[in-house]
This record gives sequence, structure tokens and C-alpha cells, in this order.
Amino acid sequence: MYYKIMRYFDYLSPSAQAAFSELRDIVSAREMSRTTSSLSGSFHTKNVNGKDYWYYQFRDLNGKPKHLYIGVDSDRVRKLIERSKEKQEWNIIPHLRASVSLGCEALPREQFRVIKKLSDYGFFKAGGILAGTHAFVAAGNALGVRWTDGGKTQDIDFAHAGRRFSIALPSNIKVDIHDAIESLEMGFLPIKSFDGKLEASYINPKQPDFRIDFLTARIRNNDTPIVMPGLNVALQPLKFMEFSLESPDQTVILSDSDAVAVNFPSPARMALHKLLVWGERKDRVKAEKDLRQARAMIAFFKDNRPFEIAEAKDDLMSRGKGWATRLNNAMKVLEKKDPALGAFLREN
Repeated sequence: MYYKIMRYFDYLSPSAQAAFSELRDIVSAREMSRTTSSLSGSFHTKNVNGKDYWYYQFRDLNGKPKHLYIGVDSDRVRKLIERSKEKQEWNIIPHLRASVSLGCEALPREQFRVIKKLSDYGFFKAGGILAGTHAFVAAGNALGVRWTDGGKTQDIDFAHAGRRFSIALPSNIKVDIHDAIESLEMGFLPIKSFDGKLEASYINPKQPDFRIDFLTARIRNNDTPIVMPGLNVALQPLKFMEFSLESPDQTVILSDSDAVAVNFPSPARMALHKLLVWGERKDRVKAEKDLRQARAMIAFFKDNRPFEIAEAKDDLMSRGKGWATRLNNAMKVLEKKDPALGAFLREN
């Protein structure tokens, strides 16, 4: 039987990867510097689920301790912390232009505006995570590739763990997400249920496909949106979401004129989460997009860092029969569509 060899991604050139790496560090240090210069506090580490993470600890106006997330402990993060203490001009434009011109994926301006506005209001400092297709696009730049398929959408998905799960990101910082979206003046309106309660989505009536969704992990089979007072927004529970929210990473997303630092899921965990969600989706168009994106990320790790997929898969399979059964079902489909990729996942 003949199988078409799929090309899931193209590697960015060494120059593009270097430009993006420098841009990411400058944007991250710039935003960290703005935060730490306005707050009296100190950097410290905390161990969460076996990994060390850096935070900036300070006290709010009421004297309560707060933590701003910096990132997973690494040489890069430690250098960022030192760099943020230096007084300097943060000129990102040359690195931004180089990144975009050399092939890094940039978002359409109106989509970027939404993400940046939530960043400006402190959503990512309060434990927010970029999710969905925009996280997939961000993962491509961070991994040094440009995806060949699966990276276009007008939905913008954000996630937050709420207070029910222990992940690396803090959840005790208050931000007003509803006010942030209104301040965009882009026509977004919150969707309300029949009983008048807020749902976890905003939609632009003039552009129905352009919507903003807020997600969280589901517990006890409860699909009712969860109102987060500290965010002033409702979160839609999504099955298996906690797997994708654990061990988050940081990167920057780009437009043609600016860049902003975001939290996003570990790409290896995101890939496996998309396989799980594929089998749960009622919307099969979105399900197929999940499958394409999962295949692309798994293909990257197969060729470059197979141990990361193996580690994420071991964690997933240890969570119980329901998790393992759903992943096995998804792997059967993956094996039919791309036997080599399916075999890799099953053997690792």
C-alpha cells in the first residue's frame, strides 16, 4: 500500500532562529523589568510537580504576598533575571523585523491586539495561558519551525487553571478581563445563557467567526462555566485541560509591528492533549484541526526531541484507564493517517 509522505513543517533558518531567540529574550526582559521596577520585592524559586520555577514575590497594598511567574528554571531564565535588573533601552524593532522577514509566523494585527491587551491588563501574570491554534503558532516559532498546515483561525483561546489545580502559574492576582476586552473597542460582546449568566465567550456580531473563548479544566463532569471573580470572566471547563496547563512554558507572539510575552502549554503536552480532545469534539471540523496540529508537533519531536513526547506520554498514561483508552484510540487513527508517526508514538 502506498502512503504519501507528509511534510508537517519547515525548519526556520539559523538566522531566523537566532533573531527570534534574541527577540524573545529582549521582550521577556523588558516586561520583567517594567514589573520589577514598579514593585518592591525579590526573585525566588519554588518547586512545583518536581520542577523548579522562578517567581517575583511582592506584597500588595493590603500586605498580602503575591507571586508573579517568571519561568521554568534554566540558564536562559537566570540570564533574563539578571538582564531585567539592568537599566537600558529595549529596542525590539530590528529583531522583530528580522524575525518576520526571515520567516517566523506573525499574527494578523487584530488578533494580536486582543492578546496584547490582555497581557497589558496582567492576564498572563495572573496565571493566564494562551491556548488553541495561537498557542500552536507560538510553539512553531519557539521550536524553530514554520508549520505547513493547521495554523489559521479567528478564534482566540485563553486558559486559566482557576484555584482547583496546582500548577506553576499563580492564581491570586486580580485582573479585569471584561474591562480589558471592552477597552479594545472592537465590538466584542459577552455571550449570555438563557438565565442571564455569563458564558465563557465573547463574539463580534459583525464578524461572527472572530471570537474569544476562556477555558479551564473540567472536574466531576461539570460543563457549567465557572465564574472567576479575580478575573471578572467565566471559564468554560474542557475535559483533560489540566494536562495541557501543567508545566507551562513562555515565548513571544508577533505581529508585523510588535511582540508580547505569553505563557503557553508545553508543546509536547499540547500535542497529546489535542489527541485526547480529538475524540471528544462534537465539531468534527475543529476535531480534524486538532488532529493535524497534534501530528505536526509529534512529527517535530519524533525528528528532534523524542524523549519529551515519551515523558509526556508516560505522565498521561499514568492518569488512569480512561486517559489511556482515549489516547490508544487516537493512536489507532494516527497510525492509519501516518503509519510512521503512529508507530513512533506507540513505541515511545
